[in-house]
Amino acid sequence: MEPRMNVHAIGGNLMKAMYQLGIYLSKSSVEQRILHLIYYRVSQINGCAFCLDMHSKDLLTMGETAQRLLLLDAWREVPFYTDRERAAFAWVEAVTTLPNKQVPDQVYQQAREQFSEEELLDLTAATIAINGYNRLNIAFQVPGGSYVPGQFAAKTA
Repeated sequence: MEPRMNVHAIGGNLMKAMYQLGIYLSKSSVEQRILHLIYYRVSQINGCAFCLDMHSKDLLTMGETAQRLLLLDAWREVPFYTDRERAAFAWVEAVTTLPNKQVPDQVYQQAREQFSEEELLDLTAATIAINGYNRLNIAFQVPGGSYVPGQFAAKTA
């Protein structure tokens, strides 16, 4: 599949605005590993090849295990995610898919047991950001496979 355009090169002002949210999130009190795990999880839900490639490579570079990445889609059924990670996954899945056009109270309560109000806002902002990137990459058919770990680090630091 040929890309329709290189949004990362052509996007200019739009990408700068999106990178600003990344800069904010890089200073969040939510652990960077959790943020990257939720970026990967949301990208699985949305089927964004570019973001799956990017975040899997970044997570592996950060020391994440292949087993946890390979089984992330089944996080409810395996024992090696923390309660905090599980709460984050449940929250971002609900915010991404909006079952019955809402985030269920049970998911909110689970998230609040693990995250402060500010952290939960940051998780929501991270979900908004990755959904935006997913939609840009999918709409313009940006292929996965060529990302180099840290490629965008200077733009989001």
